[in-house]
Parts: sequence; structure tokens; C-alpha cells
Amino acid sequence: MDWSKLLSGKRLGVENYHERKHERTNFQRDYDRLIFSSPFRRLQNKTQVFPLPGSVFVHNRLTHSLEVSCVGRSLGKNVSARLRQKYDIRDIPNLDEIDSIVSAACLAHDMGNPPFGHSGERAIAAYFADGKGKQFENQVRNENNRWEDFLYFEGNANAIRLLTHKFNGRRDGGFALTYSTLASIVKYPFASTHALTAEKRKFGFFQTEEDTFLKIADELGISAPLSNASQLSTLNSQLPRYPLVFLVEAADDICYQIMDIEDAHKLRLMTREEVFDLFFAFFEGKRLDDMRRTMNMVNDVNEQISYLRSCIIGLLVDECTQEFIDNEEVILAGEYNRPLIEGIGTIARDAYRHCSEAAYEKIYVSHEVVDVELAGYYIFGYLLETIIDAMINPTHSYSKLLLNRVPMQYDVKAPTVYGKIQCALDYISGMTDVYALDLYRKITGMSLPAV
Repeated sequence: MDWSKLLSGKRLGVENYHERKHERTNFQRDYDRLIFSSPFRRLQNKTQVFPLPGSVFVHNRLTHSLEVSCVGRSLGKNVSARLRQKYDIRDIPNLDEIDSIVSAACLAHDMGNPPFGHSGERAIAAYFADGKGKQFENQVRNENNRWEDFLYFEGNANAIRLLTHKFNGRRDGGFALTYSTLASIVKYPFASTHALTAEKRKFGFFQTEEDTFLKIADELGISAPLSNASQLSTLNSQLPRYPLVFLVEAADDICYQIMDIEDAHKLRLMTREEVFDLFFAFFEGKRLDDMRRTMNMVNDVNEQISYLRSCIIGLLVDECTQEFIDNEEVILAGEYNRPLIEGIGTIARDAYRHCSEAAYEKIYVSHEVVDVELAGYYIFGYLLETIIDAMINPTHSYSKLLLNRVPMQYDVKAPTVYGKIQCALDYISGMTDVYALDLYRKITGMSLPAV
């Protein structure tokens, strides 16, 4: 892969449209377009890890995405500065735009996630694996469509659909983002048919968006490494990651792991001593002594933890930058196969791993988090069953009433079972936590308008 081709300002769906000249670059306009979009705004009412706040405000999808974008910008800025020492910017005109591309992609990385956090993804997959949705498998397969798209439902793939699909009444290319920004979001550049063998059972795009992904990959020169190029025809579009994906992933890894620990302290799931032990482990020697002195200049525990968190984020940004630069040629060859966070220095890597272990033990299995997951399974199961049934039997009186609630941008008259299920998922995954719960209550008769 070649940086001069990888950094393309061409926009999906409007490739031949000649726009008036802007002071902002196309990559900067991607960022602004995402910030002002309705799907991004709805992230403020989507769970990150903990239930949406009562008296204590913890992270939701919106605040998380904004923070990831800030860290992504720093990573992109660092990397572009280091690459300028190696390459002539006259040969790579958009080399200074890496920070804008990464920050925009970070904004969008969670836009395809359904309500109720990652438990929402698991609830959707469970409905088709073990629930009533399993009845549609043979019909979908008989249509020559991918059942795996639903069996391993993935928010990352759904983000690509949300950003690129031409929904009813919308324009070609969806958000019409640049090819580079879109490529930076595809963490798993292969179809759902490979999800079973992939780590964490992830994939990057639905069957409906595969041609779009391949078009982007071709334009940017994303090609299979020589070592497995001969296998590509049998791998069904399994390509290497676009290089900037590693920076987007690193920004996400840095933020969610460290910020979850801070949130856990605010919710009293972890003591300050536990947090201090985890955070101090990232440093040693004189730097650790200096940090302790600075931290002790204030008495507020939350401020002390915030200070340590900022130091850790700065450290991890520097470490991930170095890992990217050290392996740049391997990344461009498509041969780098791990997150940047796994390649950082031993001290920081071990401390990060201890944070991950503590988060699982203290946070991800806590009653507050598990309760959201349990509710998500029940709510998603009912909404999917009801809405899919209404689309398959549209002439029923109840179906007509329910389908009138579905916004016109979604194709409720899709001709295939695959299309009908995808329409239901488009609608449900775009909901906020509150909207999904409110709709569930209304259609079950648990909540009625005041008379």
C-alpha cells in the first residue's frame, strides 16, 4: 500500500460532483458532517457500559466517541509529523490530513451500535442464534443471502451500512464521506462468513455493503499481502486493514479501558486505592515520583484520578505512535496483525492488561451492567419478533398500525426475508435506549398516553 493513494479525498456517491472550493478540506468536512448528524446526536442516549446516569453522570456513547476522537486526533497528528520526516510531502499531498481523517473516523466508529451497549449486539445475535429468529435461517439461505450477517450481528458493520447505504429518500453514498474516512472505520475487513474463525467473531460489512467496501479498497489500493494473495479468491474479500484503522482502534482501546476505570470509581464499584494501584503501575522511577508530587497538590480524589488518567492517556498515545512508526512498513505490506496497544512497552502493556482484568472482574459483570444486558435481551427479542412479523404479514390489521410507526427511510416493503430482517435491524439499531424502552412499553400496553 502507498500513502499517496491511501489518503484520498474522493467522496463516496458524489465522485464526479464538482463542489465549490472550501477553506476546509474534505476530511475536515467529514468531521463536521458527522458532528451535526442525527445518528451522532442520538449517541447521547445510548449506553456505553453503565446504565444511563441518575445522580452520577458516567460515559455514554456520545461522550465516549468525542473522547476517542480527541485521542485519535493526537495519534494522527503524531504519526503525520513522524512520517513527514521520512517522506516528501510534495509526493503525498494529504499527509498532513491524517489527524483529520482519524478524528472523523473515531466520531463514527460507534454510530452503528444498537441501544444498551454491547449487550444490544449480543441480544440481536442471540435472537437469531437461539431465539425465535432462527426460524428464518433456511429462507435467508435459500435466497442466497448471508444468514451470518444476523447470526453475528456487528455494530462496526452496521456503522458502514449507516454511513454508506442509500436509504429511502436519501442520496447516493449515504453520508458521502471520503473514501479514507470510511476505510478507517472498517476494523474487520472481511465478510460475516469469516466471523466464526475470526477473533471475537467480528466482521466488517454486511452482504449489502460488500461491493461498496471493495470499491473503496480498490480506490485506495488496499490489497492482499503477497504471502496470501494467491488465497484471496477463496477467502471472499478478506483484505488487510487500512493503515489508519490501527490508530482509530488504538484511540478506542485507550479511552474505553481507562475511562471505564474512572467511571467505576465514581459509581463506587472500585475504591480509590484500587484505582491508584492500577494507574500508578503505568509508570516507574522519577516520572512516578514527580506524578505523585503533582497529584498530591490537590486533595480532591476525583481530581487526582483525573490527573493520573490524563497522564496515562498521554503515555499510551506516545507508545502507540511509536509502535505504528516502528511497524509502518509491515502495516503498509498488510502483514501487521495485532492492535497497536499489544505492541507497546512491557510496563505499559502489563499495566493495561491489569486494567482489563480488573474491569472485567469489577465492572463488566457488576449487577448494574448485567441488568442492562438482561433487559436488552428481552426488549430486543420482542421488538424484532413483532416488527419482522409485521413486515412478513403486512396485510394484518396490527401489522399496518405498527408499520406506520417505522420511518419512511426504512424499506418495510423489501422483497426478501433478508431485506425485511435488515430493515427491522436498521430501525431498531438506530433507536436510543429510551426510545427502544418506550416503544416496547407502548406496543405491549404497559404505557399508554394520558387520557
